[in-house]
Amino acid sequence: MKNNLHVFLGATVADAAARPLHWVYNQKKLLEYIKKKKDFTFLRKNKSPFYNIKTGKVSGYNDIGQVMFKTLVEGHENIETRFKKNILKNFGPGSVYWKNFKLRAKYRKVKDWRGIIKGPWIHQNIIEAVRNIKAKKKLTGGKKVNESDGYCAALPYFLYGCSLNNLKKIISTVTVSKISVKYALAKFYLIDLALKGSKNPIKEFTLKYKKNLYFKNVVEGIEKVKKLKTKPHPLVVKKLGMACSYPGTFESSIHSIINSKSYKGAILKTIKAGGCNCSRVNFIGAYFAAVKGVNSIPSIWIKKTLAAKKILNQK
Repeated sequence: MKNNLHVFLGATVADAAARPLHWVYNQKKLLEYIKKKKDFTFLRKNKSPFYNIKTGKVSGYNDIGQVMFKTLVEGHENIETRFKKNILKNFGPGSVYWKNFKLRAKYRKVKDWRGIIKGPWIHQNIIEAVRNIKAKKKLTGGKKVNESDGYCAALPYFLYGCSLNNLKKIISTVTVSKISVKYALAKFYLIDLALKGSKNPIKEFTLKYKKNLYFKNVVEGIEKVKKLKTKPHPLVVKKLGMACSYPGTFESSIHSIINSKSYKGAILKTIKAGGCNCSRVNFIGAYFAAVKGVNSIPSIWIKKTLAAKKILNQK
């Protein structure tokens, strides 16, 4: 596909596939939901305990990438400025994301409220970015959490051939957390190696950056995960962290990758482990698509993904 957009398609399809089971932290309940199912992607009935959107739609993680993709399709001038405007339009005041954010703030005042939000869930980094863009701050990215929104936002930008050197600026539009920026860059370096034909990008990355101070913690994390390779994936995810934060979300993704032979197998394995599966599959899906090509993505999954058509139209 043009501009290596099959990699973004890989992330998008994986996100939509996992979405109905997003943020299910009780692994026993999750096993009940998927019992007797060989393929538990695109569940018709939402099982996320936090929010409910139509099956086939993507989570907020991938949706920030869709906003960047839209920005690039519209043109390649003033990308950063237009991206910020599109963030406000998609996530800011007047959007369904912002409406639901206000509802959540209201519900928090109700003791022991356990309801499910109808519609999409806005992430902390995006909440901060919206506020900072509106306030016309120079640095607009969120700083309170160390999560994957920056990577997701910059993925289409990276694939359109924009320099690795400029990636940090785009990531920082959404998050200025040093940990988030570092792990996002590590993901891009791994995908870059895959697109350049590396047979084992993870091994090549660790050899290339083992003496690099910036990526020291990333390499150490990968080596730690390799030692846990033979352990069951759900147990490893529970050990490394089921939530959205780095380094756990990155390291759990690496464990899924090194224990999977295919795109489909890796996504199913990741969903089965529970927790913030969407943050993980946005990287895993992109990685496998980069390594194995567009045909590695199940065609039936592509058809079920609502955002896939716009990506495919850019051939």
